[in-house]
Amino acid sequence: MRPMATTEHELSIVSLTAGAAAKIKDLMAEEPDGEAAVLRIAVQGGGCSGFQYALGFDRGPQDGDNELESHGIAVVVDPFSVPYLQGATIDFLTGLQESGFKIDNPNASSSCGCGHSFQVEEGADPAADAGGCGPGCSH
Repeated sequence: MRPMATTEHELSIVSLTAGAAAKIKDLMAEEPDGEAAVLRIAVQGGGCSGFQYALGFDRGPQDGDNELESHGIAVVVDPFSVPYLQGATIDFLTGLQESGFKIDNPNASSSCGCGHSFQVEEGADPAADAGGCGPGCSH
């Protein structure tokens, strides 16, 4: 997969809300210089529902990464993760009952109770439907 050509199309991969961008800027400022040049968003196999999200900082994009910007944050997504994240929005919640990053992913057919892992319709793992949060969760 080649990197996307237009900014409009790139933003449809994943976007940040203003609240998420503000929190990410704060977290990036706490990192050593050069260690947090971009926010890397990825999907990995595992978790109690089949896939799990990975958010972290990186020094920069790697070959093949899709690069975009959302609310002033440089974001990179690896080619494997793009189909799973297409159209997703990342928000940051601050509340009494729920706080932290929340990913609204239109590709997820179901999610674990903790919200850190998800399942997609095509190729879903039926063993993940065992109920509950499962051993892959920290909540």
